[in-house]
Amino acid sequence: MTEPDLAVRTAEERDALLGFVEHSRGEIRQLLDDLTDEELRSRLVPSATTVLGLVKHCTFVERVWFLATLGGRPRSELGLPETVEPSFELHPADTADSVRAAFDAACAQSRQLVAGLALDDEVEHRRFGRLSVRWILLHLVREYARHAGHGDILREQLLARR
Repeated sequence: MTEPDLAVRTAEERDALLGFVEHSRGEIRQLLDDLTDEELRSRLVPSATTVLGLVKHCTFVERVWFLATLGGRPRSELGLPETVEPSFELHPADTADSVRAAFDAACAQSRQLVAGLALDDEVEHRRFGRLSVRWILLHLVREYARHAGHGDILREQLLARR
């Protein structure tokens, strides 16, 4: 994967932000690579956090910030929980392929939605008040960096067990 700063070193702000978002999405997506289903579901910390659960949560993140917040659709209409915790929960049908496909679909919907918006466009957030598209994109990079780091540590632990 190309480092985002190399890909967008001289880009305009919008292209630079979107480049970093795409890089962050790629980091999340790669967490699922080369691990067994058992490893992906392994709980190595006291919380319910697993590698598969992290990527599933990031699908929730995409849908909440883009479809619900920017798109103005109610969480209930999107089948999204009202709190964050359930977004990490795994079900028997959740696999690397199904979670990756859901994440990819959510990212595609997000890209489509953002394509029609300017960075300075604003929306009302239910907790934070007025937010710009710029802030949401920056927040996504921040959140994904944190979760990719969590996932990297979990992967390191899992791979060390082999």
